[in-house]
This record gives sequence, structure tokens and C-alpha cells, in this order.
Amino acid sequence: MPAHALPPDDAARIAGTAAFSKFMVVLQLIADQDAPLNIAQLAALSGYPRPTVYRILAALMAEGMVVENPRNKQYEVGPRLINLASRAWDRSDIRTTAIESLRQLRDLTRETVHLAVPSDHSMVYIEKLESPQAVRMDSRIGTRVTLYSSSVGKAYLAGLEEAHRERLMRTLHLQAFTANTHTELAALRADVEDTRARGYAEDREENEAQIFCYGAAIVGADGVPVACVSVSIPLYRRLPDAQQAYVQPLLQACATISRKLAGPG
Repeated sequence: MPAHALPPDDAARIAGTAAFSKFMVVLQLIADQDAPLNIAQLAALSGYPRPTVYRILAALMAEGMVVENPRNKQYEVGPRLINLASRAWDRSDIRTTAIESLRQLRDLTRETVHLAVPSDHSMVYIEKLESPQAVRMDSRIGTRVTLYSSSVGKAYLAGLEEAHRERLMRTLHLQAFTANTHTELAALRADVEDTRARGYAEDREENEAQIFCYGAAIVGADGVPVACVSVSIPLYRRLPDAQQAYVQPLLQACATISRKLAGPG
């Protein structure tokens, strides 16, 4: 065997890992989109040839992870993936520990409450409690939001150790979603520093027009943020006394959840 050649078992393992990575890229693309995607879109977004995408989709559909709409040939997440995700959310220690406080927060504020956890360079909603009022949020469990445009993302950044936070912020691609979104690193730094100083984050129509959000971190026993909670309000019904109406209940909920996660002692 040449000195540079891999043993057959190792070569097969690496090839299998590469194939699995391609499956995960396609599955993640389908899961992340607000609307179903067709073959052309998946090939363009993934960078894989169409035949490769066809093979991946066929395997994912065979396992119930993806389903095809026969009318428009578009693909979306399948029942097996949804079932697996639901089981994971139900068993999440953070979600289970937080749910009572989240319900109380939703009832006090009468607005939509999200629980989000960090994932790569974004935050993922693992729980959503809808506002009882007429206008509701379009978000759903599994939605990803950026660290720089969302209140949960900025609350998470603010809780990190400075060097870690700076390294993470430098990797972010600051894309504008609204006229208020931060697109300069200096502006994001200043906002995060303000968040650290006051103890909560604000999304001032930065992620979605006409939606104002307050966010705060849930911390583990070591003081490091493990999740974040937000209260999202349509701008037209945001109450004048935001501290009393939203911020104080939010901070109290996060403090209660943090204490529960830390356990006795």
C-alpha cells in the first residue's frame, strides 16, 4: 500500500462521512426555507449536480424525512423528521424546565414568546407560545434567526466572554433584512454593549418590519448563556410602559428558569 494511501476501512469511513454531509446539506436547506424548494433551487443552493440532488432526495423520501408535492415537484420536510424533532423538543431539559415560566410570561404580556438556543452562527426556536391577541407572529418552532438582527441573538452575544463574542461577531455576514438591521460591525458591537449594560436586548424592527422584540438570556450554573427568551410585539400595540409590560416579566422569567437549571444549592 502506498505511504499516502488510507486503509480500505478508513477510506470507506471518510467516503461515508462525505456522503452523509451532502444528505445533511440538502435536508438543512429544505428545513430552513419558508417555502418548499424544487430540484433547480436545491441544486443551485447546495452547489451539487442535479443527479446528485435527485439521488439524495430519493433516499430522504424513502426514509420519510422529505416529501414531494406531486403537483409542483417541490420538496419539504417529511413526517418522520417532524416526529423526531418533536420528540427531541419534548425531551429537551431547557424546554421542559422553561415551559411553566414561558406560559406565565405569555399570559402576563399577552404577546408571543419564543425560546431559542444557539446553533452554529444563529439561534433556533425550540418553543413558541402564541399571543392570544388577533395579530400573531409568522415564526415557527425550528425557525433560525441571526445573532445580529434578533433580540435572542443579541442577548446571547451579550452574555458571552468578550474574546469569544468578538471572534463570533467577526464571522457574521451582516445582511440587511429591514432598514434598521445592523450592517456594520461597529454598530453591532455598540448595540451588544448596550445590551450588556441594561441586561436585555432589543430588536427594533431589525429582523422584521413592524415587529419590536425584547430578549434576555437564560444562563447555566457557570453563568454562560445556554438559551434566550424573547417577547415579540407588533409595533402598533406596543404599550408605552415597556419596562413594566414586557421587560420586567421577561427578566423575571429568565432568572427563574436559570435558577431551575442550576438546581439546588
